[in-house]
Amino acid sequence: MRAHEFDLSFGRAHVFYPEATAERCTVALLLDVDPVGLVRNRRRPAGRGRSLEQYVNDRPYVASSFLSVAIADAFSSALSGKSKDRQDLVDQPLPLETKLAVVPCRGGEDFLRRLFEPLGYTVSVRHCPLDEEFPDWGESPYFTVTLVGKLPLRLLLTHLYVLIPVLDNDKHYWVGDDEVDKLLRRGEGWLATHPEREIITTRYLKYRRSLVDEALDRLVGEEIPDPDASEARHGREEEKVERDISLNDQRLGAVLAALKAGGGKRVLDLGCGEGRLIQGLLKERQFEHIVGMDVSHRALEYAHSRLNLDRLPPMQRERIELIHGSLMYRDKRLAGFDAAAVVEVIEHLDPPRLSAFERVLFEFARPGTVVVTTPNVEYNVKWESLPAGKFRHKDHRFEWTRAEFQSWANAIAGRFGYSVRFLPVGPEDSVVGAPTQMAVFVRT
Repeated sequence: MRAHEFDLSFGRAHVFYPEATAERCTVALLLDVDPVGLVRNRRRPAGRGRSLEQYVNDRPYVASSFLSVAIADAFSSALSGKSKDRQDLVDQPLPLETKLAVVPCRGGEDFLRRLFEPLGYTVSVRHCPLDEEFPDWGESPYFTVTLVGKLPLRLLLTHLYVLIPVLDNDKHYWVGDDEVDKLLRRGEGWLATHPEREIITTRYLKYRRSLVDEALDRLVGEEIPDPDASEARHGREEEKVERDISLNDQRLGAVLAALKAGGGKRVLDLGCGEGRLIQGLLKERQFEHIVGMDVSHRALEYAHSRLNLDRLPPMQRERIELIHGSLMYRDKRLAGFDAAAVVEVIEHLDPPRLSAFERVLFEFARPGTVVVTTPNVEYNVKWESLPAGKFRHKDHRFEWTRAEFQSWANAIAGRFGYSVRFLPVGPEDSVVGAPTQMAVFVRT
């Protein structure tokens, strides 16, 4: 394929294809930033009051807001995510790998990972030294970053467009009122639920408080569901569909049995809700330390009340800990446990957040045993109260067949070093199986 060149206000962009076959395509975007032209055009980088820094700076050598502008110019059609004739291909998730040769990150590797890992990327980072000849000088604020994920190309370009200036914590152009609309448009579908949405918004809008407040108000008002209200609503929906066979009791019993069989003493209940599983764990002397975590403050309050924590004898009370947290974010508090239960949680996660959850639990926390349950969508035809084609909860992002669940679980086991076995939960039909499917992972 031939190379392409684009004239930009700050220099030129070159697009070329080092590799283009039927199986794989690699596209490279190279920026040629003219620092002298920047000053002449009054588009100055940071340090505008120091004349030398206007000419001698890192802008020609690093990924910055210049790269975001080049992405929007060179890949405008892909970034829009629209196709008149083949929209299905535009929306199709692809296995994508992106390498950013040099990225300034004002916040270090931890901040970089906090931006990209919740979006489902596997992030590889190499810290660049200030000078390879003088290692005693220490590390620079620059990184070489590789992102790997399976998602539509439009989403990848959108993430880069927004987050590269956030990493750099600078923009080369004036941020006006229209930048709020631009941020919300590019962040549609992911920014509102990103755990770092406030710092992303603040840095993207260059700390202009009025614009930041407007953007956050619109994000929260339009897109963020109340987790406490959702928790209560989802519980009512589940009980309405499943109460006839006491499925929740059977499910908790099966999970408890699997955890006991694993022999662990320190147990996590992730997405613990109102603490029903913790009640069962507390009755078993085997479990010496029980931690329940949930994103809903209200659910944790209900759990505190259900478990009568204020009235438990001191030795019993010391066994239980309730913590607020998100499964999308690496959390040191989750490390060092023998087992973890994830009961009817994963179906509430869209693909990017499911990918982040996988790494949080199986790569970073790495408990010895993990028990996961999720609905079997094949069984839904047995529920007379459930309309055809509808999920059991309005908040479910998916409900898997047995084959889909087993494919996901086997891939997780292979990727993170676990074995896995599958068990049905609830009355089992010869054709559609049981209403709940359970996977028991054991670290190898």
